Parts: sequence; structure tokens; C-alpha cells
Amino acid sequence: MSPSFLKISNLSVAYEQVYALRDFSCNVEEGRITALVGSNGAGKTTFLRTLSGLLEAKQGVIEFDNADITYLPSHKRVEAGLTMVPEGRLIFPDFTVEQNLKIGAVSKRALGQVEDSLENSYKIFPKLDQRRHQLGGTLSGGEQQMLALARGMMACPRLLMLDEPTLGLAPLISDAIFEMVVHLKQIGITILIVEQDVNRTLQIADNAYVLENGVSIMEGTAREILTDPKVRESYMGI
Repeated sequence: MSPSFLKISNLSVAYEQVYALRDFSCNVEEGRITALVGSNGAGKTTFLRTLSGLLEAKQGVIEFDNADITYLPSHKRVEAGLTMVPEGRLIFPDFTVEQNLKIGAVSKRALGQVEDSLENSYKIFPKLDQRRHQLGGTLSGGEQQMLALARGMMACPRLLMLDEPTLGLAPLISDAIFEMVVHLKQIGITILIVEQDVNRTLQIADNAYVLENGVSIMEGTAREILTDPKVRESYMGI
């Protein structure tokens, strides 16, 4: 495991003159789950979009596997192994499950492993195997989230970034998604998860950062943050 697998140093991001993220630094360790938690508008999604190359950093450095990718185009970041599963799933409703999955294999590395990746996806998500010829738009919300996760896996990611994977899902379905995230870690995927369900997220994460108004206010092991009285009062209502 390497603490510098993904290293963020003093990252600031702004929409015109309004800063959504300011001087944020963090490390994501290989083979672990790192959580970024906080309330709406804290800057969590901005952070993931910047890592993906969809937003440009105002200042700071993004290093992935000891290479500076701060200004690398999005498609080059995917080639390097960064994959984001976006908030809201954003599957193609008029494409079948299998067509949606194949779209995820966009990198050169992934294109050479499509059939093996499909087989692996169906093993991890057996419900998708049962519905491989069904249109994505006819799936339940939980099944669509499974499809979004599996599509991300089709890119053969080295780092899988999850943006609000349980948003809008019933509690039982959310629990199943969290269990799947843990399983992905167990098979060797490094995960960076952004999630509003602070309690459940910190229960599965190894390390965590708390964002408030675009600024990091706390960092440490997930267990340390989970038991912090201020976090429990502010974000869990305990």
C-alpha cells in the first residue's frame, strides 16, 4: 500500500470568482476506501469533478501514482486508471444493460478485456446478468446504481471514485450498495467515496476527510472521525 497513490496538495477550485474548494490536501492509499463526507454544498462533488478533469484547478497539485496529472485531459486520466461513477447514475435508459456495460470499456486497456470484464461484472452483480437484455431505463433505482457501478468497473479502474452512490435509494438498497463497495475493495479496487450518509460511510471506510464550505475541517481514520462528538452531532444528529 502506498500513501502517495493519489496525493492532493493545496487544491483550490472556483466557479468564476466563487471558490467551491480551497487549499484542500489529502492522500488516498492504494487498496483502501477513503471517504469524503460533509453536507450539501461542501465541495465534495467539485472535488471529484476536478479529479476527473471536468473542472480545472485554480491552484494546487494532483499526483496519481507519483505522476502529476493536474492538467491532464479527462480521457488521459481514464487511461491512467481513474474512473468516476457520477451522482444520479446517468445510465443510458434506451440501451440494454449489456450495452451500457460495454460503453464503460472506453480505455485502451479496457477494450482488450471486454468479455472478461463483462463476465466479472455479472459475477459481482448477478441481478445484472438476469437483466442483461433489459433496457436500462426499466431497472429499479437500486439496479440502476448496480449498473452504474458495474459500468465503472468495465473501465478497469485503478481508482474508482463514487459520487453519492446511495442517493435516493431505500435504506435496504443503500445497505446492499455499501456491501458491494466493501466487496470491490476486497477484490483489490481502491475507492474514493463521496457520500452524505456519514454514519454508514464511515463504518465501511478506512480513512476519511470532512469538508465544510470547501475547506477540510477534520481528517483521520474513519473510526476516529465516526466517534468524534462534533461529527456525530453535526452530521448524524446524535
